[in-house]
Formats: sequence, C-alpha cells, structure tokens
Amino acid sequence: MAGGPLACAAASVTLFLSPALVTAAAADDTGGPSARELAREAQDHLLHTRSLHMTWTDRAAAAKKGDVAWMDLSLDRDGNCVGIVRMGAHGGSIQIVERDDEVWLKGDSTYWKAELPGGEGTAAAELLKDRYIHGTTHDSALEEWAGLCDLDAFQRKLTPDSSHRKPLTRGDRTTVEGIPVIPLKGTEGGSRVTLYVTADSPHVLVEGTRKGDGIDLTMTFSDYGEPVPSATPSAKESVDVSRLSPLTKVKE
Repeated sequence: MAGGPLACAAASVTLFLSPALVTAAAADDTGGPSARELAREAQDHLLHTRSLHMTWTDRAAAAKKGDVAWMDLSLDRDGNCVGIVRMGAHGGSIQIVERDDEVWLKGDSTYWKAELPGGEGTAAAELLKDRYIHGTTHDSALEEWAGLCDLDAFQRKLTPDSSHRKPLTRGDRTTVEGIPVIPLKGTEGGSRVTLYVTADSPHVLVEGTRKGDGIDLTMTFSDYGEPVPSATPSAKESVDVSRLSPLTKVKE
C-alpha cells in the first residue's frame, strides 16, 4: 500500500508527459510553445529534479477502507522525506519522517485500530501515546513505508511507453493557486486528464487531474529542487521499533 500512490502518480504522468504521446502540433498562433514543447520540458524537470513536494488526493478512495485518500510528501533522491498520509473510510492518518537510513512513523489511534486486528490496535495506540516508532529502512515493520520516500523510483517510472500515443491539446492560459499555467488536456482509458504546466519558463508541472467513472484524482507538484525539511523527532517523542513486537507486521 505504501508505495502505491507514487507508482500510480508516475503512471498517470507518464501517459501524458512523454513527447511521444503528444500530437505534433506546431506552436499556437500566439507564438507560444506547443503542447509537445510544454510536455517535453515539464517531463524533463520531473525526471531530473533532486527534490520535490507533491500532494495526492484520491476522492474515490475516501470511502474505501485501506486505500490512500490523501498524502502530502516532501522527498529527495537521497531518501530524505517528510509527509503525512490519510487513509480512506476513516482509517486514520500516519506521519512519516525519513533522514538518511533512519525512519520515524506516527499513526493516530484511529489508524492503529484500523490496521491492527482485535485489541492490538488499541494496545498499540495506548503504548505509543502519540509518539513515533523509530527504526531504520532495514526494519521490516518500516521498510514499506520508507519506500514511499523513494524519489528515484518515482522518476524511473516516468520512462515513456511509445506504445501509447494519446494526443494532448493545449488550452487557454489560466491560473492554479495564483500561478499562470497552460492546461494540456487528453483522455486515457475513458477518463479525462488535464495537466497544468507553468505558462512562463521554466515550464514545470504544477497540477494534474484525472476524472472518470470511479476516478477522481488530483496531484500537485511544487518546490522543485528545494531542500527537504531536516528536523527529526526527539528521543522523547520516539519509541524504538524493537519494543513493539505486536507492530512489526504493520500492514502494507
């Protein structure tokens, strides 16, 4: 489960950012860049940035137990990460901090009760008392969540698939959160996709939406190349994972 949203985000972006997927339209009559040129540059920035802030909102998952409904992550190529994930169908939320090979996870009581069977979830919530589980990327209880912070893996999934050649059309200039953008619109599998790329250079992807039957997904991208916050929880805020044997099989 932990790596699912990043994998899905990468797949969605890949389908529409590769120049091979964009119609070979010339620049528009205003002299601005074509959909192909915008997509090419936006993809290049996603592929080469060393750090990124992204959010993921899956409204269709909000009613599904065990699915990720929302996440907010700042991550880099070195595996550093700060973020929060909210589960659907009132499954609670979990915070993650990763620095080098150290990992901290803090779920709320709702999360533990939803994830661990019987009284184990209640016992876990009482034991942790709003503290983080602390371990390393090598601990089996933490490795799946640590994988959520793998920007390299996300970027590797942005490899173009030339078997998909779906056209994108350039829309009129608009704004997203006050940022001037150009929408690139297309379809995939019956769903409507819109990518919002900054109108001014450098042309980077700032938002993508995908809507269709049972699909209502929004992704945002910002802080290209900005450092991931470096603060980590203190020892008083943490419980070593070795003390939590009932939690060593946290669900993926």
